[in-house]
Amino acid sequence: MPADRPTILATSGGYKAGNRSRLEFDGLLHHAVELSGVSGRAPRVTHIGTASGDQRWFNAEMDQAARIAGFDFSHLNLFTMPNHQNPEAHLMAQDVVWVNGGSVVNLLAVWRAHGLDGILRRVWEHGVVLAGVSAGSICWFQGGTTDSFGPELRPVTNGLALLPYANSVHYDSEERRRPLVHSLVADGTLGETHCTDDGVGLVYHDTKLVEAVAEVRGKGAYVVTRVAGESVDAAAAEERLEPRFLG
Repeated sequence: MPADRPTILATSGGYKAGNRSRLEFDGLLHHAVELSGVSGRAPRVTHIGTASGDQRWFNAEMDQAARIAGFDFSHLNLFTMPNHQNPEAHLMAQDVVWVNGGSVVNLLAVWRAHGLDGILRRVWEHGVVLAGVSAGSICWFQGGTTDSFGPELRPVTNGLALLPYANSVHYDSEERRRPLVHSLVADGTLGETHCTDDGVGLVYHDTKLVEAVAEVRGKGAYVVTRVAGESVDAAAAEERLEPRFLG
C-alpha cells in the first residue's frame, strides 16, 4: 500500500550505534516507514548504496540492522550489474526506498546510465516513500553542496529535481557548509536551499516542505533564500526551523 501522496524524507541521519551490532536504524529511518503508512506486515524497505559503490560489507551491516528493526529488507545494487532483472518492478513493490551517502556526483551519473532517474520519479509518483542520508538527501533536489569532487566543497546543480530547491546536509558538523551555501544562494548558483543539521530530516508531500523532524534534541533545519540588498550585491537570509523530536 503506497503512501497517499508523493513523499520524500531528506536527512542528515538515520543510523546509530547498536548494542550488539555496529549499526542500528535510528528515528529518521523509522519515520520514513511511518510515512509510508504500512501496517499489519513487515515494512518492505530497499537500500540503494550507489553513492559508495554498493559496498557489500555495508550491505551486511544494514541487513543486520534491518533484522533488529523487523523490516523486510533488500538492496538494489548497480555494481557490477543490477542485481534485479527489473529494477522498476522491484522498487514499485517497496514501501520505502532508502539511499545511503557517499558521492552524489557519482550516484547521479550511474543512476542516469541505468535509467534510474526516470524510474525513481515514477516510483515517487506511485507513492513509495523516497528517503536517504547525505548524498541520499541531496539527490532528490535540484542540487546542493558536495565534497564529491575533492576535499573542498563545491556546488552540484544536476540533481533529480523532484523537489524544486537545493539542499545542504551536515550543516552543523562541517563548518564550511553554511558559508558556502550563503555564497552560492547569494550569487544565484543555488536557489532556495533547505539545510539539515546532523540528526534532522525534512518531510515533503508532493513538492511542499511540511515538517522538520529530528532524532537528536537541540538540532535545527534551515531555509536559505536570496535577498536583494540596497547595493548591487545580493545577500542570503537564513531562517531556522525547529524540528519535531521523534523520541
